[in-house]
Amino acid sequence: MSIKRLGVIGGGQLAWMMGNAASSLGIELVIQTPHQTDPAVSIASDTIFAAVDDASATVNLARRCEAITFENEFINLGALRLLEESGVEFRPKLDSMVPLLDKYDQRCFLQDLGLTVPRFVAIQQVPLPEHERYTDEELAAMEAQEKDFIPPPPPEPLPDTDPRLVIKVRRLGYDGQGIFIVEEKEEFWNVLDQLGQTPAILEQFIPFERELAVVAARSQEGEIVVYPVVETQQENQVCRRVLAPADISSAVKDEVEAIARKILDKLQAVGVFGIELFLTAEGQVIVNEISPRTHNSGHYTIDACKTSQFEQHLRAVCGLPLGEVDLLKPAVMVNLLGYEHSQTEYYSLKRQLIAAIPNARIHWYGKTESRPGRKLGHVTVLLDEPSANQRDQLLELSRQVESIWYGEEN
Repeated sequence: MSIKRLGVIGGGQLAWMMGNAASSLGIELVIQTPHQTDPAVSIASDTIFAAVDDASATVNLARRCEAITFENEFINLGALRLLEESGVEFRPKLDSMVPLLDKYDQRCFLQDLGLTVPRFVAIQQVPLPEHERYTDEELAAMEAQEKDFIPPPPPEPLPDTDPRLVIKVRRLGYDGQGIFIVEEKEEFWNVLDQLGQTPAILEQFIPFERELAVVAARSQEGEIVVYPVVETQQENQVCRRVLAPADISSAVKDEVEAIARKILDKLQAVGVFGIELFLTAEGQVIVNEISPRTHNSGHYTIDACKTSQFEQHLRAVCGLPLGEVDLLKPAVMVNLLGYEHSQTEYYSLKRQLIAAIPNARIHWYGKTESRPGRKLGHVTVLLDEPSANQRDQLLELSRQVESIWYGEEN
């Protein structure tokens, strides 16, 4: 029997973009989010105003819905585990998220699956706060895994490799936050001083040719659908644009799809997960990161695919049949990032100019304030049909959008 009233922990733009799909599927969304101005408040049937890691508020949320899903992975795992044990239904289940919340644990999980990841090592070990600690059963399971796992040596660049290294905080980093690329020893120690006692990992910098991403969904029955592989392009470690589909060989497409299926099956995932990867000049695919939720790289699916990633997530977690994932038209998605501190009305004229681009679809998140790097919305521009030079066409469309949005700062 399908779920008709779903709780969502988090009320940002990802939850907001579930709104139209929820309405069309006859699903009511109950949102737990801290602020009345958060985007998803406008589409919610009911709202609990509380921090996303407020477990007592989640108890209240559970009373108002049949199951709970997540807008993001920044959760109070220990407290939610107690709720799950008391009968609260989380989709995906917490066990599916445990290996992914800490970047070191996630790297170990991927390596144990036999997938290629950057060389990595933990560089700080400090106790987690009480509310974030694992249960005795989880610790026992991790200790058993660690007996079979030998961490790789610190990645010391060889003469013929890229000299850069990457430092990442293990928890809560996103949109480039908590990621530092260093080249000199002095930079390395400066970053460690800056991080203080924050747990982090040190890993090899991958001199990729392209960055790829794929969104995939898994149902409760184990059916998996995989969306087209896309190319993502970052600036200042924040996704700026997504090209759909990626201009890659069929062999690489097949490998990425196989990776997605392997990961979701191993996790026994339910819902949509996003997977980011590197493609090297030699054609090697290296897994970078998994997000247990709808993903920025999948926003193009709203306008360019038969079933958006947001509808797909609702279908998966609510027990409905999964939808088709065919790409209807090639597309480029451009994130509209804030580039100054201001009220968002400042961007109104720019949005009108972008909307005038043929086949452009603007999605504005309704945030009341802008700050540099904040995701205020996105635009997807469709091509009329596939072509041999469509990657160049998509990049040109992204340049049109960005020249309007960022002007001389682009």
